[in-house]
Amino acid sequence: MSASPSSPGLAENRPPAATDRLAWRRHIPALASAAAGIRQASDAWDAVSDSFCDSDGWPVDEQGYEDGKVKRDAEAWKHVEVFLAHGPEVLAGVRAAARDADYVEGPASEDLRQLRGIDTTLERAGQLRREWDQIMALMDASLPGSRKLYESQAEENRNADGWNYADELSIHGPALVRAADFLAGRADREQSSRAEQVRVALARSTSDYRRGPLPASPPAPPAPGPPVPGRSR
Repeated sequence: MSASPSSPGLAENRPPAATDRLAWRRHIPALASAAAGIRQASDAWDAVSDSFCDSDGWPVDEQGYEDGKVKRDAEAWKHVEVFLAHGPEVLAGVRAAARDADYVEGPASEDLRQLRGIDTTLERAGQLRREWDQIMALMDASLPGSRKLYESQAEENRNADGWNYADELSIHGPALVRAADFLAGRADREQSSRAEQVRVALARSTSDYRRGPLPASPPAPPAPGPPVPGRSR
């Protein structure tokens, strides 16, 4: 992912209308980091999971196996939370900036097509988070002090249920980041091109003004008078 479209300096130099229209771009780095974090959590678990299993894939160290999955799920869920916080705005911005032709061909076409299922993933992950919030609220309201006893297990259950969404976001998330990065960059280039056209037009107009009015055309020669009659001899 190129860093330039996400640079704060460029955003500060853009006209207000362009900045507002591309406000979603400020979330791109967070999503890129979250997608990489999910992949790292998955790769770290894959690197050691076989060591807990026999040749047929059955766990021989069940406690170590479960502890490893709990760690993976907890790490991945932190990044899912980032997608819930920033993903919807970026997704809406990408769809507003994309043109019909972008889905058919071009640098972002494959990534845009991969986004068709991300709405469902974000919605289901969001529902899981809302259910978690409700459970915590019920604990605090009905059984004061019970949160300390059951929160850890409830977190494990939530994280385990959320792993599937994290796994899907590890695929759809990078596609969203790449598409957003491309479309924001294209908008920058087009904005710069329009600004340059305006600058050239203003410079040409100013130059014409400084040259002053064009000199008046020379007066037309007087019309010839009536012919002089010839003198008879």
